[in-house]
Formats: sequence, structure tokens, C-alpha cells
Amino acid sequence: MVLNPSLINLILTKDTIINIGLVSGLTLSEVQISSNKEEKIDRSTRMSTIDVPLEQIKKVPALFGEVDVLKVLQLLPGVSGGTEGTSGFYVRGGSPDQNLILLDGVPVYNVSHVGGIFSTFNSDALKNVTLTKGGFPARYGGRLSSILEINMKEGNTNEFHGEGGFGIIASRLTLEGPIKKDKASFMISGRRTYLDLIAKALLSLDKETKDEVGKFSLFFHDLNAKVNWKLNQKHRLYLSSYFGKDQFGVSWNDTYFSGDDYDRGESNINWGNITTALRWNYGIRPNLFSNATLTYSRFKFNLLGAFESKFNEDFSSYAAKYFSGIEDLAAKIDFDYLPNPRHSIKFGSQLIHHTYSPGAFNFKFEEKVQGGGIEKFDTLLGPPKTKSIESATYVEDDIRFGSFGLNLGLHFSTFTVPQKSYFSLQPRIAARYLLSKDYTVKASFASMTQYINLLTNEGIGLPTDLWVPSTKNILPQQSWQAAAGVVKIFRDQYETSVELFYKQMHDVIAYKEGSSYLDISDSWEDKITQGDGKAYGAEFFVQKKKGKLNGWIGYTLSWNNRKFEEINGGESYRYKYDRRHDFEIVANYQLSKRWSMSGSWQFATGNAVTLPVIKYLSISEYYKNEYYQKDVFINGKKNAYTMPSYHRLDLGFEYRKKKKRFESAWVLGVYNAYNRANPFFLIPSQKTDDATGVTKTVFKKVSILPIIPNISYQFKF
Repeated sequence: MVLNPSLINLILTKDTIINIGLVSGLTLSEVQISSNKEEKIDRSTRMSTIDVPLEQIKKVPALFGEVDVLKVLQLLPGVSGGTEGTSGFYVRGGSPDQNLILLDGVPVYNVSHVGGIFSTFNSDALKNVTLTKGGFPARYGGRLSSILEINMKEGNTNEFHGEGGFGIIASRLTLEGPIKKDKASFMISGRRTYLDLIAKALLSLDKETKDEVGKFSLFFHDLNAKVNWKLNQKHRLYLSSYFGKDQFGVSWNDTYFSGDDYDRGESNINWGNITTALRWNYGIRPNLFSNATLTYSRFKFNLLGAFESKFNEDFSSYAAKYFSGIEDLAAKIDFDYLPNPRHSIKFGSQLIHHTYSPGAFNFKFEEKVQGGGIEKFDTLLGPPKTKSIESATYVEDDIRFGSFGLNLGLHFSTFTVPQKSYFSLQPRIAARYLLSKDYTVKASFASMTQYINLLTNEGIGLPTDLWVPSTKNILPQQSWQAAAGVVKIFRDQYETSVELFYKQMHDVIAYKEGSSYLDISDSWEDKITQGDGKAYGAEFFVQKKKGKLNGWIGYTLSWNNRKFEEINGGESYRYKYDRRHDFEIVANYQLSKRWSMSGSWQFATGNAVTLPVIKYLSISEYYKNEYYQKDVFINGKKNAYTMPSYHRLDLGFEYRKKKKRFESAWVLGVYNAYNRANPFFLIPSQKTDDATGVTKTVFKKVSILPIIPNISYQFKF
């Protein structure tokens, strides 16, 4: 109950202190004061930007019940998912490397666990999520298609709290609280799967096989941590880190006779990220602030195969290891100056030192034969490490004149590698005009330059991708994007927008036809080609962030093409993840005080694929006078065929119980509720017509994710 309510209007032209008197003897229950810098979309000059509340993200039904930020982003207009069940995302015709993903301001180079089934982001550790698809402010650079900003929680400075959960394949726990009350706080969050334990149980190996398989591992774990220290009213320090690792491997050990003779081996794939940020926030004056930040980011991928054998006095061992990765050290300084509430100026600089390990093989061999000597072989094949320096300086001015708002900016960047330096000046402009209190029109233009590239085979979800720099032979990727739209807020709660966009991309990269990252006979520069891309379309979006019923509806109509001189005969072709139509509905509804339900439904045009159009029999020599026949297929034009449409319904139900200091919930969910057999890939098959007896080659779709129920338990204290 509120006694004598009053409304106070403030004009923020100076610092203001207001003292509120309370009635003596009045006992208050707990009062929480929270703040979030959120501007209504019809007042902001920024466009093509979406903030998704974390509470909404946590409610969206998920595969295996594991909340995944990136899979939720796939349900937004202008964003496409890659392969079903994976967390990769493609924004307005871009490729995965064209998304700048920042965790507390630090780039994350690989965002997948278990080959993309889960993302690296534990939602319990996060504070906010913002996706920018176009109209990029000048402070951002280095990528062509999107900026995804994810920030961790800063920790409670007054009380100790925790939350976590247990699912069918993973568990998580987050703790936060004061280090020194009202001065310093911490947050730590961990997550670990037990896929390896489940897999062992499902394999149900017999005794002989158990003797052969000594160890089986299939898991990921990650850890988020953050410390927030308020030194005084003007100075504050933040230290945050992320550690994540995936591993998939098997080892075996066979012993013979007395046990002295054996065969043993192992196969292992592992990869992981490390990010760290140290930020110093300084309030220089009431209207001037600075943030000085040191960051570190590393992604590493390893593939190992080894075999060892001993029989009597004979001994041999073989080992091969493939490794790649990227490592960054960076420093940046950002300033915010607010002359008045309608005028904001941002400026700053950044310096990044990149180190690339663009794929190399280490081979080892050792052999000892009875009565002979020992032969050894150890060599490293592949390109050496490469280093580069990237810098950026920007200035950005956001100003409002009545109904008109304007954001102007310049982003200047440089990139230096051995024997070559590049420079780029990128103008940015965004404007909005209030037609009335109901409608706002917006427009933007942004040019972007990207100096680092991801070499990836289309369709491969494992992190076998190589991060490589622009060189004297490989030009930086460039793009420009224009967008225009109309925004309206209905009943002060329904945010509605319609946007048109057009994007041109130049010097984008792709593997030449037939090339592979595993081919070490050529330099990676000889395996790729550069070309152009074009994407354009329209997006419709309605979002309700709060209330008993909340969620969003999105629709995208788009075209997405690529053109390379050395691919598809130099003709333009559809990009693999071109989606003509993409429609999504996400809804959360509070049924009662304890029960709530959620659901998401999506429909998308199928992936573009390349299929063979000609088949003939080839006669090949087998032995001297014996021959065999083999089917040979010749592909048609690249990505000229469209797989069947994709659609899926996910449902979730939650029963939540609250006590004074503890809150718990049981969550039941169903992935692919009506068991749609969505195509994962197509395979050729033979079909004989019963009437004519003619056999033809047809293509059958293969589906891998049927209806999947899940259950999890969540808690807070």
C-alpha cells in the first residue's frame, strides 16, 4: 500500500539532491532499487538494435532444457540459425566471423560447446544482452554484420545470493555477494555437463569391449567470474574472466599374454576460450567519464591421434596433432561527455595485438625392432604463427533538436602485418524524426571494415575453423549498409518496428572448390578466394517486454547472394543460409502465481544446397584383367536447390514456489513438440518404379532431432 503518493518531474540540467521524509515507526518490507540504461526505441537515434531481457531469454524453451542466449537470438528478425540444434547465427546475410561478440567488452572467437549444440554463455551469469544488426555507432568496428554485447552480473554489494539448476545433461551454480559491504562484490558462476557419464551408460559395453575402451570423455565446462570494487565516488574497478573447455575423446588398451605386450591408443578433440578484462571507470567530472580497459582473449583448438604397440622386443609409436587458434592482447580508452541531457559525445582509441596459429600438424614416429636400433621422426608441417597490430580511433556525436535526432560519427582503423599496412575511414550516420507522438521514422548508413577472417567449410559445425589475418595478398573485407524504418509504441508496452535494409559486401572470403583446412600441401592463402556479397530485405518486429503475457513476433523477407570468380563458374549464387522467409513467435504467459508456460514456433525457408545433376558409370582398373564399375556424380550449379521448409514448436511449463529466503522451480519442456522431421541433410538413394522397372536416383532427407522432452530443477536463495 502506498500512502500519499506523489510524482516528481525533474529537468536534468544539473546535479540534484532530493530528501524524502518517512513516517516514523513505519516498518517497510524489503525494497529493491534497480536501474538499467534503457531508452525507448522511438526516442533513440539508434536503429536495427534489439535488447532482449534476460528474464525472457530464460523462459524460452530450449533443447535439453539448457537455456541458450544464441539460440534465442536466432528467433529474432534478421537473424538466421545455421544447422538445426546449433548455436551459430547469421545476421542480414553475413557469415559467422562477421559477428563481433563481446563478453564484458572482450571478443569471443568461438561461441559453441559440443560442436554448436550449446553456446559458451551461461545465462545465470549474465546481466544484459544487446544485438545491433545495422546503423552501427562509430565506437564499434572490426566486423561487417553485427555487434552482440553481453555483460556479466557485477555481484550484490550487500547480501549473499545464489542460483543454479540441475538438468538431464548439465548442472550450474552461481554465487554472488559482498567482499566488503557497499564497497566490493564478487560473482562466480560454473557449469558442467555429464554427457560422458550418460554416453557410457547408454553404450552398455560388454566385458570384452570394456577391456578395450579404457576411457571415454565427452563434456564441456565453463566458469564466469567478476569482481567489482568501488574505490570512492569517482573511481571503480572491474575484473572479469571467462574460462571454457570442450573435450571429446576415447582411449583403449589391449594387453596380451603376460601383460607385457600391448596395443594402446587415443583420439581426442578439445577446444576452449579464455577471456579477461580489467576496467577502470573514472568520473572525471559530473558530465565527463572515462573507461580504461585491458583485455585478453584466446581461442585454441587441438586434434590428437596416437597409437603405441609393443610385442616381445619390438616397439612402435605414432602420433599426429593438429592445432590452431588466435590470441589477443588489447588496451582501450573510452570517454563519455554529456554537455546536456540532449547532447552526448563519445570518443576513444583501441590497440590490439593479434597472434594467429593458422593450422599446423605435428607428426611423431618412433620404432625399435629386435636386434636393430631406434628410429625417430618428429616434424612440424604447416604455416608459422603470424602477428598483426590493429588500431582504431573514433568520435561519435548524438544530439537531439526537438523532434529531430542525429548520431554522426567517424571510425578510423589501421591494420599492420608483415610487408603490408591498411587504413580505413568509416563514416556512420543515423537519424530519427518524430512524425507525431505515435510514429517515428529512422534511417542509417554505416560502412565497416574487417581485417581478420574465419576460414570455414560450409556445413561443418565443429570448431575446425581457422582465424587468419588480411595480408599483402588477402584484402580486408568491407561493407556498407543502408536501412530505413518506422517505429511505433502501442499502449506504452508494444514496441513495433518495420525496417528495410540493403547491404553490399566486398572481398569476403571462401574456400576454393575442393579445398580443405586439412590440406597442408598449400598455404592457406592459396586455398581461398575473395568475392562480393549482397543482402537485402525487410523485417517486421513486435515486442512486449513486460506483463503477464510477454514475448515477440518477427518476420523477415530477404535475399542473400555471393559471387566469386573461382566458384560456380564465376556466376552469382545463393548463400547457403539464404532464407527467403523467416517467421517466429515467442510467448511467455503467467497462468497463476506458481504456474507459467512458454512457447516458441518458427518457420523458415530451407537451406540452399548443391545437388548432382548427372550420374554415369566409370570403369576403373582393379587388378590386371579385372575391372569394376563405379557411380560418378557431377554437381549442378552451387546452392541451386532448396531443402524442404523448416518449422518447429517448442513448449515449456514451469512450477515455481517461493519462500521467504528460497525459491525453487521445476521446468518441464518439449523440443519439437509435434515431431516435425526437419531435414538435416540430403542423401542420394535408388528408387525403382514398379510399373516400368526403371531405377532412378532420388534424394532423401535425413532428420536427427525428433521430439525431445526434458526436465530440470532450478533454485535461488
